[in-house]
Amino acid sequence: MASASYHISNLLEKMTSSDKDFRFMATNDLMTELQKDSIKLDDDSERKVVRMILKLLEDKNGEVQNLAVKCLGPLVSKVKEYQVETIVDTLCTNMLSDKEQLRDISSIGLKTVIGELPPASSGSALAASVCKKITGRLTSAIAKQEDVSVQLEALDIMADMLCRQGGLLVNFHPSILSCLLPQLTSPRLAVRKRTIMALGHLVMSCGNLVFIDLIEHLLTELGRNDNMSTTRTYIQCTAAISRQAGHRIGEYLEKIIPLVVKFCNVDDDELREYCIQAFESFVRRCPKEVYPHVPTVISICLRYLTYDPNYNFDDEDEDDNAMDAEQNDEDYQGSDDEYSDDDDMSWKVRRAAAKCLDAVVSTRHEMLPEFYRSVSPALVCRFKEREENVKADVFHAYLSLLKQTRPAQSWLADPDAMEQGETPLTMLQSQVPMIVKALHKQLKEKSVKTRQCCFNMLTELVNVLPGALTQHIPVLIPGIIFSLNDKSSSSNLKIDALACLHVIMVTHPAHAFHAHVPALVPPVVACVGDPFYKITSEALLVTQQLVKVIRPLDNQSEGPDSFDPSPYINDLFTCTIKRLKAADIDQEVKERAISCMGQIICNLGDRLPAELPGTLLIFLERLKNEITRLTTVKALTLIAGSPLKIDLRPVLPDAVPILASFLRKNQRALKLCTLAALDILLRNYSSAVTPVMVDAVLAELPPLISESDMHVSQMALSFLSTLAVTHPSSLGQLSGGNILQQLIALVRSPLLQGGALAAMLDFYQALVATETPGLGYMDLLRMLTGPVYSQSTALPHKQAYCSIAKCVAALTRACPTEGPAVVGQFIQDVKNSRSTDSIRLLALLSLGEVGHHVDLSSQPELKTVILDAFSSSSEEVKSAASYALGSIAVGNLPEYLPFVLQEISSSKRQYLLLHSLKEIISSASVSGLKPIPAVRFVVTLLKTLEDPDLNVRRVALVTFNSAAHNKPSLIRELLDSVLPQLYNETKVRKELIREVEMGPFKHTVDDGLDLRKAAFECMYTLLDSCLDRIDIFTFLNHVEDGLKDHYDIKMLTFLMLARLSSLCPSAVLQRLDRLVEPLRATCTTKVKANSVKQEFEKQDELKRSAMRAVVALLTIPEAEKSPLMSEFQSQISSNQELAAIFDSIQRDSSSANMESMDTS
Repeated sequence: MASASYHISNLLEKMTSSDKDFRFMATNDLMTELQKDSIKLDDDSERKVVRMILKLLEDKNGEVQNLAVKCLGPLVSKVKEYQVETIVDTLCTNMLSDKEQLRDISSIGLKTVIGELPPASSGSALAASVCKKITGRLTSAIAKQEDVSVQLEALDIMADMLCRQGGLLVNFHPSILSCLLPQLTSPRLAVRKRTIMALGHLVMSCGNLVFIDLIEHLLTELGRNDNMSTTRTYIQCTAAISRQAGHRIGEYLEKIIPLVVKFCNVDDDELREYCIQAFESFVRRCPKEVYPHVPTVISICLRYLTYDPNYNFDDEDEDDNAMDAEQNDEDYQGSDDEYSDDDDMSWKVRRAAAKCLDAVVSTRHEMLPEFYRSVSPALVCRFKEREENVKADVFHAYLSLLKQTRPAQSWLADPDAMEQGETPLTMLQSQVPMIVKALHKQLKEKSVKTRQCCFNMLTELVNVLPGALTQHIPVLIPGIIFSLNDKSSSSNLKIDALACLHVIMVTHPAHAFHAHVPALVPPVVACVGDPFYKITSEALLVTQQLVKVIRPLDNQSEGPDSFDPSPYINDLFTCTIKRLKAADIDQEVKERAISCMGQIICNLGDRLPAELPGTLLIFLERLKNEITRLTTVKALTLIAGSPLKIDLRPVLPDAVPILASFLRKNQRALKLCTLAALDILLRNYSSAVTPVMVDAVLAELPPLISESDMHVSQMALSFLSTLAVTHPSSLGQLSGGNILQQLIALVRSPLLQGGALAAMLDFYQALVATETPGLGYMDLLRMLTGPVYSQSTALPHKQAYCSIAKCVAALTRACPTEGPAVVGQFIQDVKNSRSTDSIRLLALLSLGEVGHHVDLSSQPELKTVILDAFSSSSEEVKSAASYALGSIAVGNLPEYLPFVLQEISSSKRQYLLLHSLKEIISSASVSGLKPIPAVRFVVTLLKTLEDPDLNVRRVALVTFNSAAHNKPSLIRELLDSVLPQLYNETKVRKELIREVEMGPFKHTVDDGLDLRKAAFECMYTLLDSCLDRIDIFTFLNHVEDGLKDHYDIKMLTFLMLARLSSLCPSAVLQRLDRLVEPLRATCTTKVKANSVKQEFEKQDELKRSAMRAVVALLTIPEAEKSPLMSEFQSQISSNQELAAIFDSIQRDSSSANMESMDTS
């Protein structure tokens, strides 16, 4: 302790030295000391250090001054409050000094101090007192208008302070406002600009009265319209306020917009630009309130998009003379210069119009058909814009239009759901020729930026409409090759051109490119040899696709008229093998070279007899290398699946044991790919795979079949199914082995579902078909159902019964002769009064599963047996019976469906029968449902949604969810009537919450929870299938309520927030402040110390989920600007636990993006 203060007094002494280097080094050392957490200063040293640093701010040497300013940051957090006030006072006084350098350094100092203050959320008294002190001095400095540079600095600091600490200055807001408003008419434009920035930060945190004062002032001034110059400033200010606090300005738009529209018609380019920018900020920030004005905004933008008074485009002339224009390029450039008068500001108006259209297109999804009628042709016409900056914005607006059109909804795949007539996609399809014609000219432009825009456009167009360019490929390919060969192309341009070529090749039929292969191969091969690794890597992707183009494997009939790949094989192989052999290249290039070579062998291996063995040996080397093994496994899988039957026998004895060893590695992707590779090797090379190799793999399988990773289990099971076909003899060792025990354990797992369950069923069918001794139909049936019948233990989880029933049905389908007897036995089990509930449960579920695929209408007792089971005392048996009825109905719709509908309308057991109906809807094909008029289904559903019984309403919602998921077309038209009821079910109902006494404890039970959960699940599904039919703001109100609800519902709404922030960012942004609060509450809730372990786990899960939502919200570009959000972010980073969760989720999400790109 003593040594520290001694050390510091030593430094202070050196700071008074006459040698500037001494002063510099001493200040630097002091800075290092101050940054240590351990440093503690006594009052005396504090005073001396502060005085010294303030003195050094006036040092003659600039570098010493700069260092002294940097010291202020750590110093503020280390000294007592009154010292900070001294620092601030001195700095404020110096800001008003006559010496310019001192003023500058002091204002930097003030900014440093403000930046170092603890955030407003921490409630620190220090920040409040310092800000109050500075505010008074700043307002007077701003009000005095003698020296503009002082004023500018003061405004800058004020803006900075309002941005960081605005909430602490609430009492000063009125005085700040009254000092800022007069500056909007300052003669200096720079002052006005900074004042607008400060006002923008003020409205983020000010109270309502201050806000109203400001808006009233702006409206009055705009109404008066004294002179153009101030009107421009007021319009700019309105736009800035809307950008920073759109949610507050919304209610005034009715008054503001007519004024802005009026000023658009004044002949003043700058004013027009600001007006259109104001529109843009209203469109982005107040989507709901601006809605009625959108048509006006669009028509103004379309008018000014082409506004170019000093230039005459002869439209008719242009197309005929396009060729001349290219030849006369030189004179054409010359004539251009005469026009480019420096006063011509019209390009700024055009740019603003393009940006505003971009905003409209991005935020109003529901108007797409309208955009394709009016906006799309107008934008395409402006691709010829002469100002490069404007052109880039026109392209960007069109890109936004295409992104909005992307068919993200699952219902597009549903044949019933395509509303007939003009959909945005068909309208876009009809405009493709016009777009290509406009782009074709731009692809040969000199400007790199323009060409990059063209490539981005083409890429997005093809993503939205795969195959749309088939007719236009001859026009586009020369343009792409031009950029690949052009010496002036930047590397980014080449990468974009290659990426665009790749996407076009992936999404169009191979024959469309055959005429262009001779022109394409040389530039692509040259790019593979490019020294810059990113170009090489992109070119290898293109080469891989090119290989598929020159020899597509789908049609094996290579007739005389089919394309001959032989002239190009050598070039492609040579450039790829060079990259494959190189050891000292970038990781990404290595991987892509492996993939590309895999494709070459897969598609052209039969034409490379001499090169094949050597290349396969390189693959074997790459398989042994940890960095490249995963990519190599994928390439081998590709080769093994090739219809050319490439000879892999030379490498199999080495490769299979290596692959088997990969199954032990702790790398999930590697296990999955290896299992896929082994599976295809077994299928296509079964003769070359010896029993020894098979045993090596079988030894590694038992640990992989477990509920801890269903996807790996699924791949392992499909490998076993293939093995049952190719090497049935190897399965003999299963009967007593580990693998079967793992399988039975997996069948009983509550997690078995989806793909893993399907793979399990396939395996049982393949296994019983091998007729291996000890693994016949009855043996397997006993293994599966034994535990239920022996009654030794009830299975812990109901899901297990469903899985067993599905396996039984699979076995029964594989052995049709055994079927009738088993079905009869199950019917007896249900009837038998001595059967336990679990036997009945299994029997009913098995009947349902068998009946799903086999028509059971020949069993006379079936209907009565099932309807009797409806009145069982056990809830589980009842629900099993309703499932069985629905499932059996699918096996014979004409027989059972009328029966179910008849029962629904007449019986008391509506609730169970609705379950049956839900089963029929979710599994019957659309065509099978045609006989039930959808109307009847719908009417029944609407009635049941209003049923007084909670359970019936819940099942109705589950049924509705199932329909929204599987057959959106059934419900799209109903949403207007269903949504209010659906939203109604999301509310917490006090009358359904009751207290249950359990001994000394009181426990609250919420009977409405399941119903709310079902309602929120429906809302989640509707986001995917019917987003365009929902009013997103009403939707968000209910999401917001859900964020404060029970654990299960919070988890659902967190997921919804993440979805919403990618689907409709602008709407979420408007509500951000209201959404952040509940997220913050979740993250800061503490569990009581004496709670059980589950409580802690639940809370952790909630925190992780909430953090995922936060990470998703932060992907919206402007989210950080919200004061609540930034405060929450600083809270996260200051809390160790939350910061750790946040970082890990951010890492996951970025790697997930990489993964998703990888798997596509």
